[in-house]
Amino acid sequence: MGTRVTIQDIADELGLSRNTVSKALNNAGGIADETRARIIQKAMEMGYKQFAYASAILAAQQDRHMDALLVGSQPGGEIALLSASFLGGSHFASLTLDWFQNEITKLGFTLGMHRVTENHLADCRLPITFRRERVTAIICFEMFDKVYDDMLCQLGIPILFVDGPAKVDGKSLPADQLYMDNTTGITQLVNDMLAVGRTRIGFIGNYRHCQSFYERYAAFRLAMLLAGVPVEDRFCIEENKMVGIAPRLEQLDELPDVFVCANDFVALDALQVMRSLGYDVPRDVWLTGFDDSSESRNCMPRLTTVHIHTQVMAFSAVQLLRTRLREPSLDYRQLHTETTLIYRESTPLS
Repeated sequence: MGTRVTIQDIADELGLSRNTVSKALNNAGGIADETRARIIQKAMEMGYKQFAYASAILAAQQDRHMDALLVGSQPGGEIALLSASFLGGSHFASLTLDWFQNEITKLGFTLGMHRVTENHLADCRLPITFRRERVTAIICFEMFDKVYDDMLCQLGIPILFVDGPAKVDGKSLPADQLYMDNTTGITQLVNDMLAVGRTRIGFIGNYRHCQSFYERYAAFRLAMLLAGVPVEDRFCIEENKMVGIAPRLEQLDELPDVFVCANDFVALDALQVMRSLGYDVPRDVWLTGFDDSSESRNCMPRLTTVHIHTQVMAFSAVQLLRTRLREPSLDYRQLHTETTLIYRESTPLS
């Protein structure tokens, strides 16, 4: 077996389907606990890269006496989750959250979920369910309002942002921040497209929406610039939803060779609009997404995308919070975790 262990290698060892192994490793539903445990154990034994952190995870679980120092004589306290969005089951944040909750529970903490509404954002106030006296730390998902986030950073509570507002002005939040690698997959994708003669490449998605969209857009632009290939601005659509994408696509008298989309859901909206206009993917245009959502695998054609390793995201979130709680004076950290480009039928390279 080669040095790089794949999901298929694990499936072959266990006599299971690749889909079953993939679901177990990505914490998806529909897998029996016993089967999931077998798969994870085998992945660790074979040195599957996503479980390179296994020994560290075990050490973290055995190191609870250190966490007891954070909140008193016994581990405990609430990690408050704040989100301004509904984290659906296929959203990468939802999958990350499942793993995160499991890990902090082992450390003796509870997870309190608090939805931040538009009124909360407008008034810059906390949800009524948020009780500062019982909160040990805060973790934020889909919190992209810079003014509101600055308010949270002034509460004096350790805080971690998973993604965050776009840093279009070059200013960063005074807090720890966790991102997926938004650059490598997009750079590889653009260069692969150029290598097969697909030189007219556009981008769909509002890069001001969040830092991850901003980084993906910047990676697309930089890859084109370094390759010496001009970007046609008419093919760059700064919209995230179908209602905004539709009129922009309708105005085009032709399509580019490829549309790189900010995430899978933007790509799926674009796909629906293009079909309504009589275009076919991939015959008339190639299309890509980001996140490797279940929808990207179930649509026709299946989407080329970038997979986010949610287990690693969750483990990294736990470690960032734990070290912040232990060492409040640490410099703020920004961490990017590995992602993997996945080619599917929406970009038929062969």
